[in-house]
Amino acid sequence: MAKPAPTEAGCLSLLRGRPLVAGVLLLVLAAVVAFAAPRYATAPVRIVIDATPITSFDDRDPSRVRFGDLEFRGGLALESKHPAFGGISGLHVEPGGNRFIAVTDKGSWLRGWIIYRNGRPTGIADAEMAPVLGSDGRPLAARGWYDTESLAERDGVLYVGIERVEQIVRFDYRRDGLLARGQPISVPADFKTLTYNKSLECVAAPQQGSLAGELIAVSEHSLDGAGNLRSFLIGADHVTRFSIKRTEDFDVSDCTIIPPDDLLLLERRFSIVRGIGMRMRRVPLSSLKEGAVLDGRSMIEADLGYQIDNMEGISIHRTAGGETIITVVSDDNFSVLQRSLLLQFAVVGR
Repeated sequence: MAKPAPTEAGCLSLLRGRPLVAGVLLLVLAAVVAFAAPRYATAPVRIVIDATPITSFDDRDPSRVRFGDLEFRGGLALESKHPAFGGISGLHVEPGGNRFIAVTDKGSWLRGWIIYRNGRPTGIADAEMAPVLGSDGRPLAARGWYDTESLAERDGVLYVGIERVEQIVRFDYRRDGLLARGQPISVPADFKTLTYNKSLECVAAPQQGSLAGELIAVSEHSLDGAGNLRSFLIGADHVTRFSIKRTEDFDVSDCTIIPPDDLLLLERRFSIVRGIGMRMRRVPLSSLKEGAVLDGRSMIEADLGYQIDNMEGISIHRTAGGETIITVVSDDNFSVLQRSLLLQFAVVGR
């Protein structure tokens, strides 16, 4: 009797239990994905997302809820039959925590509602996908601008960072929704010197304080002469170049602003021996100036013994009760060996 085909859950269990196997498989997978044809929604479409609740974060101790400065509030493993679903790389959760919009790294928007029960995510409703449009109304992916990796929001305007072409594109989402047309903003000329496919994973848009109205961009793995992450503060008429200290082989996969005015980095470590790791690091912006090297402390760190995957998107919202909730999502690389995860944590420490 033939053995049944391995399930996705079975594959993930294998990866968690054998980090060397995980490393080799994910390295091969990354090479395959790099040469895969872009997959994006060609028109606005409603889709169905099946969501399986994740009730514990630590596979070894399901009763544990506190992890560093964070408390696990629940998660979802997401699946959809729509071919454009997957590759979630940037996320914005609206105030209150129900409505969200995300961007995939193949040039699609994904939006919907997070359904909760007793403060825990239980499902996704009213999901839609659409192509990310350029200024001419055509999909950005059709012109090769498909590697849409980072997403930030300010006052109803979305900013999307695009790797490989090293551009940041502005969308008036409040006015036009999924039909918003992107307008490239002026970016520093030295963006073109960032390491290919290791650049605009992090774009943040401070809404208050001395940096309000400006954009922060931190590279994934484009290093300065000291081996730290090249970073930029982009204003209307100036650019401040600084660095984020790179530690323990972690690279940046996304970022957001955490109140009152710190930068929260979502970081990822990949090792053939240890597999994938995730870290969130809180970096104070108070000393940001030309040539500065900023560092911060870890709020949480996790490996494949926890419910993580290739974590690539992060967003923060406040609940009606005043809690600060961090939502992170993973990029499954359109692979059956990986998962699209949505995880939520409450900030309980500082």
